[in-house]
Amino acid sequence: MQLQDILYSQGFGTRRVCAGLVQQGLVEVYASKDATAPVLITESAMDFEEEGLRFRVQGVDWAYHRLAYVLLNKPAGTECSQKPSTYPSIYTLLPSPLRLRPQKSAVQGVQAVGRLDQDTTGLLLLSDDGQFIHRMSSPKKHVPKVYEVTTKHAVDDKQVQRLLAGVVLDDDPKPVRAAACTVNGENQLSLTLTEGKYHQVKRMLAAVGNRVEGLHRSRIGELALPADLLPGQWRWLDADDLAKLRG
Repeated sequence: MQLQDILYSQGFGTRRVCAGLVQQGLVEVYASKDATAPVLITESAMDFEEEGLRFRVQGVDWAYHRLAYVLLNKPAGTECSQKPSTYPSIYTLLPSPLRLRPQKSAVQGVQAVGRLDQDTTGLLLLSDDGQFIHRMSSPKKHVPKVYEVTTKHAVDDKQVQRLLAGVVLDDDPKPVRAAACTVNGENQLSLTLTEGKYHQVKRMLAAVGNRVEGLHRSRIGELALPADLLPGQWRWLDADDLAKLRG
């Protein structure tokens, strides 16, 4: 594939913009997987094998990804929307190539796999793979998601049993239940859900007579939020991460 097309596929702008980046001497390519220093390329039509390709654009190293799968540690006070109403968008935390990756639809870039409320923190997946987004977010797939909940009132056994047995929310007569519920302290519990209704954790706790004071998603499937990934930081998912998500 021509270098300008590779850069275009990775979100560095239109093909003309990408060609300009190369011709202006702003793109370097690593000659091999083991190369420690990249080589300056000024011919935008030069062909490269894209799989495994590493390159540097304006001083920043990148690796080719046919499809993007990333993990973000969502901080509080951010919205999972391209057009936020009150708080900053989580997409402002991502570099522009991830936001501009071309798609067949009118929407560009990676998209959040489901949404977290503005005050909810923790593990958020983003991708431009529509099938992956559907598989991870569809309630029919029963992908477990673990939330660490801080409650206003002490959690008792009766509340735990009701959460496990199922509670009725005001918009659906069918009970929703936690797949697992573990009390970690007087006002702390881990709640595992396999569906994602609007404000579900908050509404479930309200239904059993309690209130959510803090909410953090720590795990999706077998993938846990990395301890060294600070709020607002992101990283690529590798093959092992994707295998954990597939179960």
